[in-house]
Amino acid sequence: MRCPFCSHPESKVLDSRPTEEGNAIRRRRECLVCGRRFTTYEKVEQVPLLVVKRDGRREAFSRQKIIGGLVRSCEKRPVPISALEALAEEVEQEVRNSAENEVPSVAIGEMVMERLRKLDEVAYVRFASVYRQFTDIKRFREELEKLLEGAES
Repeated sequence: MRCPFCSHPESKVLDSRPTEEGNAIRRRRECLVCGRRFTTYEKVEQVPLLVVKRDGRREAFSRQKIIGGLVRSCEKRPVPISALEALAEEVEQEVRNSAENEVPSVAIGEMVMERLRKLDEVAYVRFASVYRQFTDIKRFREELEKLLEGAES
């Protein structure tokens, strides 16, 4: 590791410990030439994950985008933000575990809706109405009837 002060290419590790989140290793180092100390972080390299939109465009996966949509759907609902973050984390893990570098946005939306339905039905209907782009009241009603049928079973 190159020293940030004198650019010497060698240093020694004085201390290593995991970060609070547990997703990286914090290393305290000392330059072998100038003796100054500095900190580095080592973490697993994430393979870039692309989302294929309905129109064919590709963009980087963003957990924040999922959380944003969930927050809008849950507005004025008794759903804690921690539950939304956990839901987004579950979806991201499922997508990353699929071993695909490109995932259709439709698949991600379905994963979110499946989990949101269990969390809050009103938020689910709100999310579905935007996600499925209901064009008329008939499609909206069909979705509500499916939801009601599931509640009765």
